[in-house]
Amino acid sequence: MWILYLLLFVVLIAALVYFWQNIRPEINTRRYLSLLGKEALTLTQDGVKFRDLNKNGRMDPYEDPRRPIEERVEDLLKQMTLEEKAGMMFHTMIGMNKDGTILEKMGMFPLPQTSDMIARRLMNHFNIFMEVASPRLMARWHNHVQKLAEQTRLGIPVTISTDPRHAFTNNPLANLTAGSFSQFPEQTGLAATRDVELVEKFGDIARQEYLAVGIRLALHPMADLATEPRWARSNGTFGEDADLSAEMTTAYIRGFQGKTLGKDSVACMTKHFPGAGPQKDGEDAHFPYGREQVYPGNNFDYHLKPFEAAFKAGTAQIMPYYGMPVGTPLEEVGFGFNKDVITGLLREKYGFDGVVCTDWTLLTPLKILGRVVMAERAWGVENLSLAERAQKIIDAGVDQFGGEACPEVVVQLVHEGKVSEERIDQSIRRLLHDKFKLGLFDDPYVDENAAEKIVGQKEFREAGELTQRKSIVLLKNEKEALPLKSGLKIYVENIKPEAVNGFGEVVTDPANADIAILRLQSPYQKRKGMMEGFFHAGDLDFKDPEKSRLLKIMEQVPTIVDIYLERPSVFPEIAEKSIALMANFGANDNAILDVIFGKFNPQGKLPFEIPSSIEAVRKQKEDLPYDSENPLFKFGHGLSY
Repeated sequence: MWILYLLLFVVLIAALVYFWQNIRPEINTRRYLSLLGKEALTLTQDGVKFRDLNKNGRMDPYEDPRRPIEERVEDLLKQMTLEEKAGMMFHTMIGMNKDGTILEKMGMFPLPQTSDMIARRLMNHFNIFMEVASPRLMARWHNHVQKLAEQTRLGIPVTISTDPRHAFTNNPLANLTAGSFSQFPEQTGLAATRDVELVEKFGDIARQEYLAVGIRLALHPMADLATEPRWARSNGTFGEDADLSAEMTTAYIRGFQGKTLGKDSVACMTKHFPGAGPQKDGEDAHFPYGREQVYPGNNFDYHLKPFEAAFKAGTAQIMPYYGMPVGTPLEEVGFGFNKDVITGLLREKYGFDGVVCTDWTLLTPLKILGRVVMAERAWGVENLSLAERAQKIIDAGVDQFGGEACPEVVVQLVHEGKVSEERIDQSIRRLLHDKFKLGLFDDPYVDENAAEKIVGQKEFREAGELTQRKSIVLLKNEKEALPLKSGLKIYVENIKPEAVNGFGEVVTDPANADIAILRLQSPYQKRKGMMEGFFHAGDLDFKDPEKSRLLKIMEQVPTIVDIYLERPSVFPEIAEKSIALMANFGANDNAILDVIFGKFNPQGKLPFEIPSSIEAVRKQKEDLPYDSENPLFKFGHGLSY
């Protein structure tokens, strides 16, 4: 009998799961869509076409493309309810279906349904965190989202944002691989080119590709400095030198935004103010053990230089980091909660009056399948309630909550008299100003056919290929071993054999080879935890038995080594035993082989030092650049043939 009860229990659970994942979302979708009104018609008044966003049959000032932006902002602000203002202050992740339709069943990620966020929560800023469709279908999805937003009471358009998606790193919490987009090296690789014009060209290409699919806000660049070599996000930076980073940050923003923010721009949210990078022991502030930022070299101001350049370049928005400063005059709370940093430093000292959006999930934890996989990053204020944390963020001078979808907390704070509606209006003005400048109120839609032609077009891919080659750094070339001649028997690792065709014959045993070419990945320590595996942190040196295996190959056959430096790495024995040594920051096999066989003369320069030992790394001060004891290769090192 107990077997029958067990079977009935299993069937009941399966039915509940099916209802929760399939029937319930459909019921909720119908309920949320019932909150929406009509689509906006395009009408003509006084000879001017306009979108009747509030469906009242006349052209309101905020709908009038001829009026100054400030006038349009004030008119719309007067019409907005507190709930509509609160919705605008939240900026979270959003997904899409493979066929370009709106995603209502979020699967293992605990995000609200798209219709819920737009129709009920009245949100209109979303971070598209994956690419699951072609450019045409991405554009189609974007248009579906805008059509949904158009049916809200005031028809406020959606701003779609993205993390970097033009390089090689795949970390769903920080970067996305290029997919259909043209592929360039990481930011460190852009810095390695030392080519400011090339970086601006990259920004312009990425801008065109983003525009084509409806992405109007780049959650980048990272203006942080990689002064602590163990930090897991070094490859998202322009390296450790503040002057180089400032030059590159300027060019990057200019490529995305142009000279001024306008309808053909992609706005930049430069991060992570006032500079991530000097993480204690190199741990990342996504996690509790990495929450502290330290300045043992008394070098806080050095990390501000790239942001000063970003302000001059006109960056539209700023994102503060998770980390909390330790041992400084600043309050020891995360930067997103820190009034000393946001109001005192950013608003008052630098006069920045653009949008400030927190890094993701300061209020609520990240859950997958109902299980907490990352705690909320409330460093220094862990004991505050959700509402108290939200109040502290607003009081600090922040405009928007990243990665969150709980606008009811802002409504609650205003009703309880803890935050004034006038203070909320300050943030809404900034957020609306960017939407109007980007032209979203006048025409937010994109051309699906054009998207297919623009994204990943031949010219853009060729520019990416060239940049990959320009970013490769030749560290060592013993007895002018490179360029190699063709026709050799070659043993390869982590290179597709077909890529070697035309250069030589691939053999499977090093003993039968004339030469070996090994492509290696920067070493890192595997950490426990579902999300921590995406962040390559910890020691930087190659460990046995892998190190001994590599050295054995090098003793057996002359060996060329290429290392993907997502962080500075420690490899003195490999450097000594190899006949030629290269570093890349995101490059495909063809790019590497072109340099090895002389089709492209290497010209890249290191954007950070390469330490000589892990002991030297541990002696470094987290906030100082190029302070490694007897580095194996210095900042700026790079050879040519």
